[in-house]
Amino acid sequence: MAIGMLIYGNEKKKMKTMKYQVNEKGYYGEFGGAWIPEMMYTNIDELKHRYLEIIESDDFKKEFEQLLKDYVGRPSPLYYAGRLSEHYGTKIYLKREDLNHTGSHKLNNTIGQILLAQKLGKTRIIAETGAGQHGVATATVCALKGMKCVVYMGALDVSRQAPNVKKMKMLGAEVIPVHSGNKTLKDATNEAMRDWINNPEDTHYIIGSVVGPHPYPDMVARFQSVISKEMKVQLREQTGSELPTRILACVGGGSNAAGAFYHYLENEEVELIGVEAAGKGIDTGETAATLTVGSPGVLHASRTMLMQNTDGQITEPYSISAGLDYPGIGPLHAHLHKTGRAKFLSATDEEVLQAVLLLTQKEGIIPALESAHALAALEMIKMQPNDVNVINLSGSGNKDMETYLEYFGY
Repeated sequence: MAIGMLIYGNEKKKMKTMKYQVNEKGYYGEFGGAWIPEMMYTNIDELKHRYLEIIESDDFKKEFEQLLKDYVGRPSPLYYAGRLSEHYGTKIYLKREDLNHTGSHKLNNTIGQILLAQKLGKTRIIAETGAGQHGVATATVCALKGMKCVVYMGALDVSRQAPNVKKMKMLGAEVIPVHSGNKTLKDATNEAMRDWINNPEDTHYIIGSVVGPHPYPDMVARFQSVISKEMKVQLREQTGSELPTRILACVGGGSNAAGAFYHYLENEEVELIGVEAAGKGIDTGETAATLTVGSPGVLHASRTMLMQNTDGQITEPYSISAGLDYPGIGPLHAHLHKTGRAKFLSATDEEVLQAVLLLTQKEGIIPALESAHALAALEMIKMQPNDVNVINLSGSGNKDMETYLEYFGY
């Protein structure tokens, strides 16, 4: 099997007996499902019944693999970070998703979904975006395939992620600022869902994370699973074993973590660590650490853990990172948290910025604010000298330079 291959065919049958994969009803344990209004039924029903058949077809696999290799630039390197390893007294490897075309892991998913949309006969694409990475990845594949693209983005995120907004527009996308709520990712998602309900015939909604109604969490995880598929091969080449001691990834909705964890979910000897955004601190009310401060409920048509008040109203998340200020989390991660299969930590804005500077000055790699949450967790865990720690470096810090320059005073 080629490095980039997803799980297909007979392996799908095995999943039904696996503890951590989605079941036939679209649930991970008690989380997931499709809690949709009647108006969205047609859209979701078509996807639910056709997505596996399409992504398992030879035509789809052939084009998907080719684009991952020649367009995205996969496999992404697994880099041994020697000076960072020396600093922490352990072995640290970085899965360099920041080196993908468009600068993050997001393109893995948008390539898969644009091919799926074509097979479904759709001609218009919509998306939501927070940090702008998913928006850029969506606008990119729409340019590649000559399809109309509309991206919904919270007005606050439009102002703090200006370089990505300009990229989207240059790629031909229409960027619609959303002024409702706290003007961030949750609100952009609400507007994108409204658009999709009103345009079911010609429009496909490319959700950027492992959130939303079934089949999205499973579909996005499958497209992102290429990360851990490659990781296994690369670790075997570099360390002699495909099993690391632990894998660390930042978590907002959770797509990069889902991709990094995917092929290790059933290998329980591999420790999985997700790192949420603590914002100004989990006790301050200005946080996005959903699993720490949240409770079960339904958000964006999926039962999951979410931040809500005693009346069940969604509370506004906060993070310095525009890609992590989401008040929910993907149902897979809610399940991994509930079962104890993965451990979830949280890092404050201050801890994250210090982690950015450390990696930059030790390895000459400037990470995205989102990815730096995983780096910040290295200060929180006990590591032995021979441990093999893999960090999914999900994105490049190019989009965050303004924040860095302002904070560090360069």
